[in-house]
Amino acid sequence: MGENAVQYRVESLEDLSIIINHFDKYPLITKKQADYTIFKLAHSLIKNKSHLTNKGILELVALKAVINRGLSKDLVVAFPDIIPALRPEVLLPKVIDPF
Repeated sequence: MGENAVQYRVESLEDLSIIINHFDKYPLITKKQADYTIFKLAHSLIKNKSHLTNKGILELVALKAVINRGLSKDLVVAFPDIIPALRPEVLLPKVIDPF
């Protein structure tokens, strides 16, 4: 990391809440907003312990299928019938405010 860099380490769900609160207050303005929305849904599933149920883990894997690079080869093998979640549509502003 460079001299002007800052690092924030996340070690708990509570730490993730800080990041979520930040991006709720200062939303992303690119297509990354869709990834953030999916990430927030996944965080909610885990926070509510829904991922400990069969239905919840399937929801979590369906979310993972549409974020970043999708499912790893191991997850595709473990969940061959997974239906990816719908990716939210993000409308980009015509003029991006730098502030």
